[in-house]
Amino acid sequence: MSGRWLDEIKWTDDGLVPVIAQEAGSGKVLMFAWMNRESLQLTAEKHEAVYWSRSRGRLWHKGEESGHVQKVHDIRLDCDNDVILLTVEQRGSIACHTGRHSCFYKRFENDNWVEVEPVLKDPEEIYK
Repeated sequence: MSGRWLDEIKWTDDGLVPVIAQEAGSGKVLMFAWMNRESLQLTAEKHEAVYWSRSRGRLWHKGEESGHVQKVHDIRLDCDNDVILLTVEQRGSIACHTGRHSCFYKRFENDNWVEVEPVLKDPEEIYK
């Protein structure tokens, strides 16, 4: 696989691009993350999401610890060439490290953030 397609992306100054993971079928946004050239290349090759973890300073194959792998169905680039959209099948139904289906489980209501999605599995059981 040639890497020329990666040259079309407008990478940030630190070599990253924002990525949105959207659930195939439901269209629900599961999470937001970052990728560098290598992680996007690996994602395209493996058909599984591989991100760049800014906190760990390394590649992060989604599900490497939890088993909650994201099988990639589609990779899209927005009109400005600076945001990636992945359409994924979320294995195990948990995308968030909090044990929820989506990382976007807090809704703004009456000047407060309210948790509106349940924990499906205790993170202590996921990350041993």
